[in-house]
Amino acid sequence: MADKTLTRMDLADAVHSQVGLSRNESADLVESVLGHVSDALVNGETVKISSFGTFSLREKAARVGRNPKTGEEVPIHPRRVLTFRPSHLMKDRVAAGNK
Repeated sequence: MADKTLTRMDLADAVHSQVGLSRNESADLVESVLGHVSDALVNGETVKISSFGTFSLREKAARVGRNPKTGEEVPIHPRRVLTFRPSHLMKDRVAAGNK
């Protein structure tokens, strides 16, 4: 498994080298795109990126959980969780990297 993590700065550097924007413009573009994606998800919208995948929100109902150490029952409140479903192209690309 690789120990490398892709960061916002790495994305901005990729935009800088491939598109030719300045480093500041590249960083602003990455921030803008991530901001739009985040805002859409906060507003309950689904974000679909072609050939990459789909980000969506799921509502989880309240339930009773259990502390595994003590066995004590604890209420778990309802919440929204973010889910990601990769596209078939992304799945195939990742699987090809495992060979």
